[in-house]
Amino acid sequence: MLKKINSTIVLLAMVFGAMLTINAQDAPPYAMWETIMLTPDNTQLKVLSENMRKHNQTYHGAGVHKSTVWSIATGPNVGKLVWQMGPTTYTHLDNRPAEGGHDEDWRDNVMPYIKKMHTAEYWKAHASIGNTDMIAPGAITYPILFIRFWEIEPGQGFSINTFFTRVQNTVKALDGENPWGLYTNEFRQGDLGRHLASISFMKTWAELDIDVNWVETFNKVNGNNAWQNQQNMGRTTFKNSWDEIWVYDKNMSGD
Repeated sequence: MLKKINSTIVLLAMVFGAMLTINAQDAPPYAMWETIMLTPDNTQLKVLSENMRKHNQTYHGAGVHKSTVWSIATGPNVGKLVWQMGPTTYTHLDNRPAEGGHDEDWRDNVMPYIKKMHTAEYWKAHASIGNTDMIAPGAITYPILFIRFWEIEPGQGFSINTFFTRVQNTVKALDGENPWGLYTNEFRQGDLGRHLASISFMKTWAELDIDVNWVETFNKVNGNNAWQNQQNMGRTTFKNSWDEIWVYDKNMSGD
């Protein structure tokens, strides 16, 4: 059994980066991240790394436009990169870096070393479901993200809050700190089916070797036979789910 994860219910994914310190009067009504998947030219990784880092430091070093780069370490997308910006809001997107050399630098110094740009997504943190208070603002203290993407069965979205609230209750009852969050994909993408992403934030790979007695804790917190009910609910609510692990790439990020 995995440390913050069980084979069926762990809430991943897409973090997506450390939260930033924002003055109370400027605090946004929600937290959202933009992510773009990129296939790098593996023959030019050194140049790409240097140019991407310089671009991010120059134009995305802090605030609501801060960028972080992740390397996908598992699954069919292994070797691809995820460029992430935020936490931000739609209003902040109107003032995103574009002029002052930004677009030209991306075009001339980054894109020549990218083979393909894939889907761009906007992930909004769930307002009431999550366990991320222990993540320090302004720093990547959890450089490994265990992300599970969820595809919802048509007409079955009414069970989502119950399903993930049970997981939240269980995660909070486990020993130690177990940060994770739930994120909603803001736009439909047809057959891609990436409706939700849950993220388990980890400091080391070794955490996956720790048995946390997930089923026992789940039943203790949510009631007798709750785990079996949860599995049944999952089969009804979700059409599909799959995992990816993302690893923080300091050499390309804007930190």
